[in-house]
Amino acid sequence: MYLNCRLMKQTKVSKFSAWLQAMRLRTLFLSMSCIWAGLFAVQIQQKLTLGTSIFTLLTALFLQILSNFANDYGDSVHGADHDGRKGPKRSVQTGTISANEMKNAMKLSAVLAFVSGCILLFFSYKVIGWVGVLVLLSIGIIGIIAAIAYTNGKRPYGYRGLGDVAVFIFFGLTAVAGTQYLQTASISQSTWLLAVAFGALSTGVLHLNNMRDIDSDKVAGKNSIAVRLGLFGAKIYYSLLLLLPIACFTLFIIKENFGPFLAFSITMLIMLNLMVAWRIQKQEDFDPLLKYLSLTCFLISANLQLFFSIT
Repeated sequence: MYLNCRLMKQTKVSKFSAWLQAMRLRTLFLSMSCIWAGLFAVQIQQKLTLGTSIFTLLTALFLQILSNFANDYGDSVHGADHDGRKGPKRSVQTGTISANEMKNAMKLSAVLAFVSGCILLFFSYKVIGWVGVLVLLSIGIIGIIAAIAYTNGKRPYGYRGLGDVAVFIFFGLTAVAGTQYLQTASISQSTWLLAVAFGALSTGVLHLNNMRDIDSDKVAGKNSIAVRLGLFGAKIYYSLLLLLPIACFTLFIIKENFGPFLAFSITMLIMLNLMVAWRIQKQEDFDPLLKYLSLTCFLISANLQLFFSIT
């Protein structure tokens, strides 16, 4: 009986760990960073509204979790998560979480994202009006569909190399600029610079994932940009994705008069990721860099907030 209880406890712990792994916690830092950048843009113009800020962050996190669950399920169904894949084993792939359980988790995440988004729009209604509510509600529904359709359905767009476009739009333009719009009913020129910068960095995180999986994605017929370009071309593309934010952040800092040290610190954080990527020869070695670039985005948001607070 003791042995049975112990085995049950180990199974529960393993299941819990599998769900945490399926959530891909390192990507949640990325979502938080983009929303933080948008909230920072609000602070430049006015004080934050607490309710709107909280539900903006919650909605983004639910959407990110939905995307991660859908990716775990879709790549397993379409064969991208196979034994030859270089990255960490996925929960549905290993059978730790069944396909049906993951589908139910996707449904729950989609409902939570929708409900949280509706509450968010309730808080923002007085600022953005009915037209703004309807537009953002439509964008939110499209975001939920996009999170699922990336690797699911008969023709998942992630398998045609369009994932980069979706990430740039939803993590950059929508997350950063949309966050400011929710509280101010406007989007400043400076905020567009931040939106482009974080959109490019977020796309860089996805691209690192795709560089790691070039060989296995070829086998599965997943034609990401990394697969289309090959490893050397993919590194050049990655360089452009990281150099663009440096230019945007520099212009933003000049425009807002934050000083050269902030520009230098952000540039060094980004360049470290770029230099490490160029030194990598084995595709599996790109995996740790996903976490580092996500944390870099978080540190950039923290740096922006710190300099704003002390100036």
